[in-house]
Amino acid sequence: MTSAPDHPDWLASSLLADVGAYALSARIKPLDPAWRLWGPALPVSVPPGDNLAIHHALTLARAGEVLVVDAQAYLERAVMGGIMTTQSKATGLAGVVIDGAIRDSLELVELGLPVFAAGTHPAGPSKKGDGSVLHPIVCAGAPVRAGDWIHGDCDGVVVVPLERRDELLAAAHAKYLREQERMAAIARGELKPAWLDADLARAAIAVGAR
Repeated sequence: MTSAPDHPDWLASSLLADVGAYALSARIKPLDPAWRLWGPALPVSVPPGDNLAIHHALTLARAGEVLVVDAQAYLERAVMGGIMTTQSKATGLAGVVIDGAIRDSLELVELGLPVFAAGTHPAGPSKKGDGSVLHPIVCAGAPVRAGDWIHGDCDGVVVVPLERRDELLAAAHAKYLREQERMAAIARGELKPAWLDADLARAAIAVGAR
């Protein structure tokens, strides 16, 4: 499955992480915090500072996929920039996630294809190779397989295993509704959560005098 279903406005990385999705390391951030992405993963791994396998992956990519690259968290050479991201957008990719560096940041922001990365660096990559395409990887601490679903937003990126997608989406939506109920209660003046006293009774929290 490569075409993304509707990306609901309520969906958030925080909701998915809370119900069991795998969260990538906090070092992975969007170039533009307004960007969101959602689609099945096209996993790639490359040696530090090399992008030959990414070039090959782009020849195999399908519209709607998210390119997810384990670049070994190496930040001293960018493995993608304006040209490859333009190619990614022309291919119809939903976005790019890289545990490594990118460059041409302003160009990428203007291009508008969501790009999440660990950092930026002006130096370009080698093209000596090794690596993998469409094999399972671990990207920024999270396991990613071809077809797993990737969600990214201003808080970070999470991986939804394909076989659990419907389950986790349903659980995330239920949590979203509970949170909306709590927000409505606050608006009514109910400032103390109903669960707080019971949890405090089980905890050892020292509180000073006021």
